[in-house]
Amino acid sequence: MHPRTYFAHPLHGPLPAILLLLTFGTGVIDAISILGLGRVFIANMTGNVVFIGFALAGAPGFSLWGSVVALAGFLVGAAGGGLVIARFAAHRGRMLRNALIVQLALFVVALVISIVAGTPVPIAAQLVIVATGSIALGIQNAVVRHLAVPDMTTTVLTMTLTGIGSDLRKKDLATAGRRLIAVLAMVIGAGIGAILVLRPGVSAGIVAVTVVLAVALVGTAIASRGTPSWATGATR
Repeated sequence: MHPRTYFAHPLHGPLPAILLLLTFGTGVIDAISILGLGRVFIANMTGNVVFIGFALAGAPGFSLWGSVVALAGFLVGAAGGGLVIARFAAHRGRMLRNALIVQLALFVVALVISIVAGTPVPIAAQLVIVATGSIALGIQNAVVRHLAVPDMTTTVLTMTLTGIGSDLRKKDLATAGRRLIAVLAMVIGAGIGAILVLRPGVSAGIVAVTVVLAVALVGTAIASRGTPSWATGATR
């Protein structure tokens, strides 16, 4: 994918760039939750299912309640995302914009809780932050799934990595490169998230996430003004 098409894709307009930014944010989010909130995923629910199995088996260092809370929050968020889709499906830009407004509000709440709780974050506060963040990511995952921008799931990269192997076999370097960029975005986000959590602390990581969401929200709000063809599906 040419860099310009991330911002002006013929079918998806600026959505590839915005979703790439959210993929970066997902890396930051899971770094925060794994390293600072009791070894639990906020965005990657497959990991939580595995962690629940570990916890039930008695493996040390895994929080059964943390993973259960994350799963429950994610399901609530996904249901909320379904409501956003049902209400705003006719305009993809407004649908993503409104989802981002809710996500940003939830992470502001998480930030306030983390600041009040202090460092290290007590277990009770950890669970509240995990629940809040998981609801936000459930909303994001539902809406992004509906947007259906190729290789931009923002939260899960398993199929993206599988696709890279297939693309290389077929010598489809353009598609492989697009997928690799999504992987790198999450890796970079995870690295930055880890640095923030291990040095300043959890609150610094959540600040970074809120900034990412705010930038994505502003970009979406500007791009979705009016009825551009990518937003209404007229080019599909």
